[in-house]
Amino acid sequence: MATHRKHLVRDFNRYITCSICRGYLIKPTAVTECLHTFCKSCIVQHFEESNECPECGIQVHETNPLEMLRLDKTLEEIIFKLVPGLREKEEQQESEFWRKNKIKSNAEDGPRAKKSRLSDEEDDDGKGGDYHRSDPQIAICLDCLRNNGQSGESIVKGLMKKFIRCSTRVTVGTIKKFLCVKLKRYLPSSYELDVLCNGEIMGKDHTLEFIYRTRWRLQGDSAYPMVLEYRPRIDFG
Repeated sequence: MATHRKHLVRDFNRYITCSICRGYLIKPTAVTECLHTFCKSCIVQHFEESNECPECGIQVHETNPLEMLRLDKTLEEIIFKLVPGLREKEEQQESEFWRKNKIKSNAEDGPRAKKSRLSDEEDDDGKGGDYHRSDPQIAICLDCLRNNGQSGESIVKGLMKKFIRCSTRVTVGTIKKFLCVKLKRYLPSSYELDVLCNGEIMGKDHTLEFIYRTRWRLQGDSAYPMVLEYRPRIDFG
């Protein structure tokens, strides 16, 4: 029986292994455009850098390839049955990962961070700091403004995933920080960006709700989502 199972696994090996990591498929996830399947973590990480299938090279989605992924629970169960001990090993590794990261997080936080968290929880009226998840949400498009012909424009790139959903209380300052994180490989550390709506530079303390009500909606833009543009900061001095 064991020998038969071993031959069965060998025969199916190319169907149950990930072409990215070369290991057995963990949380097998299919690309709906071409049906190629990869480990969930492998394909999500790949789509951070590219919007093409790593197997056949087709463009999965122009802006957000993650929308075209589907978890294959049936295949996952088949793999667990074909490979003895794989489920238990994966559950153990996942448990160990979260245990180590929890310990590391607690150690790095220290008393000061803990005190800060308690203050945040008090400000949230005991809701435990939900990071604005209960706030009204807004969808926005972050577009790179490329046609102003100013110096430094070439190093400011467009985001591969330019559509995001976040709290209406998010400020322009936070959006700038988000852009700097996403574009850090292209931008010098001292580089600054302007964020604009309908051609007008937005102040860093403007919230998305304020911009939507006073700049987007009132100027007759009924399109959804709201579009914010970014470009290298212009020095008027």
